[in-house]
Amino acid sequence: MRYVNRKTMIIRESGRSSDFITPSFGYGCLYKCEYCYMRRHLPKGLTIAKNTSSIIDAIANHLWLLQWPKKPNQTHEKYYTYDFSCNEDYILHARYHDWKMLFDYFKEEPKAMGTAATKYVNKKMLAYDANRKIRIRFSIMPQIMSDTLEPGTSSIINRIKAVNDFYEAGYDVHLNYSPIIVYKDYIDDYIKLFKLVDMNIDKSIKNRVKAECIFLTHNNKMREINSKQADEILWTPENQEVKISEYGNENIRYKRKLKKEYIDNFLLMHKDKLPWQEVRYIF
Repeated sequence: MRYVNRKTMIIRESGRSSDFITPSFGYGCLYKCEYCYMRRHLPKGLTIAKNTSSIIDAIANHLWLLQWPKKPNQTHEKYYTYDFSCNEDYILHARYHDWKMLFDYFKEEPKAMGTAATKYVNKKMLAYDANRKIRIRFSIMPQIMSDTLEPGTSSIINRIKAVNDFYEAGYDVHLNYSPIIVYKDYIDDYIKLFKLVDMNIDKSIKNRVKAECIFLTHNNKMREINSKQADEILWTPENQEVKISEYGNENIRYKRKLKKEYIDNFLLMHKDKLPWQEVRYIF
């Protein structure tokens, strides 16, 4: 664990999970998820930015220049959304951060809200009233895959059940189906997952719990550090191809024509089992 002063204050456009991505409050992760791109950049360890107030100032300066009122989009109809957890699981690492300072900023800022994806149910945050200005996106996948690919993370059923608790506490809460991995029984496993979501999300908030869906992006370098069991799941050349990302990295994704079929099938299956849940985006 290292504490550093974050010097680079670049705020990047996103457009999917959020409007923008903040400078990193942390870099790395204490989880060891087999598919996570951070592991190939930093296989071990975690750095935490100790100058939280400086990063918040950078967000505020960026926000000051944006048009208001905001033009509604799928990230939010009113607020500009900032993802503050892109290079770490901020909710997991919250004990190392001055998280209440960050949450207070978004809670009190009339033009913006913060958002973070997580695989950890941090019950300590339930005592904080976020006034719907912090969006927690619980990442979920079939438990059988999570057991192999996300060792040590909160169980899938606990993440699903936490949706109700966090919404009641004042958070905005979505579900993040990510990464979606194609394997022999994935359709049956996702049908079971959708049933769990349907049974455990309170009826009163179902129309508020939206979804984002992200199919697997992999990288050849991960094969050097992944377990053999994970490699067999994630590395499937028969349905994958190389694609250059927007930042110039050479990644591996499902073949274009096949992926279109996968997306169409996933959406049909999702609509059939969870007709109440809006899909914000899928790719």
